Amino acid sequence: MRLSLSALAIAAVLAAPAAYAQTAPAAAPDAAPKDSNPVVGIVGPYKIHMSDLQADMQNLPAQAQQLPPDQLYQLLLTQEVDRKAVLVAALKSGLEKDPAVAEQMQDAANVKLENAYVQKAVASQVSDAAVQAAYTKDYADKPGPEQVDARQILVSSEQQAKDIITQLNHGADFATLAQKDSIDPGAKNGGELGWFSQDEMVPAFANAAFALKPGEYTKTPVQTQFGWHIILCEGKRTAPTPQLADVQGQIKQQLGDAAVQATLESVRADVKIQLFNPDGTPVAAAPAAAPATK
Repeated sequence: MRLSLSALAIAAVLAAPAAYAQTAPAAAPDAAPKDSNPVVGIVGPYKIHMSDLQADMQNLPAQAQQLPPDQLYQLLLTQEVDRKAVLVAALKSGLEKDPAVAEQMQDAANVKLENAYVQKAVASQVSDAAVQAAYTKDYADKPGPEQVDARQILVSSEQQAKDIITQLNHGADFATLAQKDSIDPGAKNGGELGWFSQDEMVPAFANAAFALKPGEYTKTPVQTQFGWHIILCEGKRTAPTPQLADVQGQIKQQLGDAAVQATLESVRADVKIQLFNPDGTPVAAAPAAAPATK
């Protein structure tokens, strides 16, 4: 990880930000540099650009990212200076010529190259045109999935769930019991879940909810990994056709996954591959598939 050198510095800043801030230069908001990516430091032959600090910031803990701008700037600049100074010292020592280190450096370079190859292969298959084509094929002018509008009461034991169902059977108000007894975050809203499709919930919950008619609630508790549920169906509908903006991220993910898989299959098919067991013996070839019978 790039920022490992500054782990102690970050910890020190988070522990005592006021003391550290005294060493940070005063901000000058009215003196913005004309260069959009200015040099902010020079260590030996290496220049540190603002873009280096911006990239480093993405890897900081969320708490550190909330530091005051001048304090965060000083932290990021200091760690880049440390990294470059260590790099200069390492090169002076000739450490890159050590066979073990050279191998690690080559491995790191290979990973970068592998990732770049896959990203380039995938990019052309996740273009705006490809996303639009997938939307037209799979979503446009087609109804959305079936959905249920439901409320739930979530409790930690089956017996408590049964007791709540007994109260409902005697006319108790579902939303009132949800506010009083449910441990679900939606309890304050009377257990309201809103509209959802079957694949948006865990199977046991979804199956129970979709089996109900509007106005019905589950007469036996439904168990999931979250606890014991009592579910009230408030309505059913066919969801409207989603807009492209609503499903764009999902389409990109699907296209990207398919493109990665296709790329891997292609590169595997283009090279001789030999596999071995943990004891070094060759892995037996998979038997050929039997011809289909008519």
